[in-house]
Amino acid sequence: MFDNQLKNGDLLTLEIVDVNNLGCGVARHEGLVVFVKGGVSGDTVRAKIIKITKSFAVARLEEIICASPHREDAESACGEKLSCGGCVFRGIKYEHELLKKREYVRSAFAKAGVDATVLPVLCAGKVYRYRNKAQYPVTKTKTGVSAGFYAAKTHNIIPINDCKIQNESFAEIVDFVCKFADRHSISVYDEKSGRGLLRHIYLRSADVTGEVMLCLVLTGEKLPKEDIFVDEIQEKFPQIVSVMINKNSENTNVVLGDKYRCIYGKPYIEDVLCSLRFKIAPEAFYQVNRDGAELLYGKAQELAECDGEDIIDLYCGTGTIGLSMANKANRLLGIDIVEKSIECARENAKSNGIDNAIFDCTDAGKPENIRKCAEKHDFALSKSTVIMDPPRKGSTEELLTFLANEKVRKIVYISCNPDTLARDAATLISLGYKMSEVTPVNMFPRTGHVESVVCLTRK
Repeated sequence: MFDNQLKNGDLLTLEIVDVNNLGCGVARHEGLVVFVKGGVSGDTVRAKIIKITKSFAVARLEEIICASPHREDAESACGEKLSCGGCVFRGIKYEHELLKKREYVRSAFAKAGVDATVLPVLCAGKVYRYRNKAQYPVTKTKTGVSAGFYAAKTHNIIPINDCKIQNESFAEIVDFVCKFADRHSISVYDEKSGRGLLRHIYLRSADVTGEVMLCLVLTGEKLPKEDIFVDEIQEKFPQIVSVMINKNSENTNVVLGDKYRCIYGKPYIEDVLCSLRFKIAPEAFYQVNRDGAELLYGKAQELAECDGEDIIDLYCGTGTIGLSMANKANRLLGIDIVEKSIECARENAKSNGIDNAIFDCTDAGKPENIRKCAEKHDFALSKSTVIMDPPRKGSTEELLTFLANEKVRKIVYISCNPDTLARDAATLISLGYKMSEVTPVNMFPRTGHVESVVCLTRK
């Protein structure tokens, strides 16, 4: 029963019995669930109540009385404050993180009413330095311009010089941009007033080629001392082959605007994935963990078993998933709403000598668009394997029903959100599909996110 006497400020001794995907330890007090940020399953802790609702309470970790065997020293892994909110599993041993993520996926399917066999989580080996993309909000402090990341559930910027899951070259580049802004009195954007020029520092890197793209997000068209900036970048960072300006003058939480301008080098970088070379534009989707992507795409190809069949790749981005399977397929049709992604996909097919791929720019979430594309290029949906990697919110019942009504034989579904994947799998099962084993892939070590892939075959 809920303890009506419990109030904010109370100190409790709690046994942490679990940890969720937000990095909160889960405990119980008088029948009430208590979430403790930074708690690890197996800990005994002292924690102070800071929030109470009818169904749960939130407590702040004050003291670890007895440490869990699964606990790892977070400060040794990363010297930044826990308030960063990014690597919610950095205080947990990696082996335990993998178990928790498998349980998370299994729980998502159970909640959706799906009896799923969830395999052990695949991992590529890198626990740190795996991210090839970062967007740093910029702020003005007493000591000058700095960049970092937002504290959890806020827009308060925590200055962080070096994030341990990012490419190690990023820290020096970010530091250079901040010092350049200081030297040349470049104003920094303030969310409250809407004034200031420099909003974000956006970086992308390519693991195999070593190329780096630097993109500055501004409220205006031009960076002051642009020529000097480019000269200094060339001299100091030879790995930077692309410098872009992105204009975002809107009062919005969205990082990037629609307008890009290349001020040095080429408007893209190139990387090698699944033995293919890919052009990556700043606005184009590309997996942030290249080695993890190879594992994921390899499993997707194994599930697709697409020898000699047509493939329709929905939400195709720059074509990475579909093109990695093109040598096994009869033909490939990729569909995505981002025009620049489709341009890159076409170039990627051409540069890799793949002549059985077609890419079309339209909304892959709308059934009528898919039907028109399939008819336009003479693809029979009932005889094609569909690959889909939708946004985090998942697919729609309308689209899934359309695919079922068109008698698509096989759907390989890749997802970064176990909850929406399980929901959509339940829908497809109700529409006459059977599901394979679910394979989670740890694309985002130390964070609470996990990618999964599953195949649904028409009965």
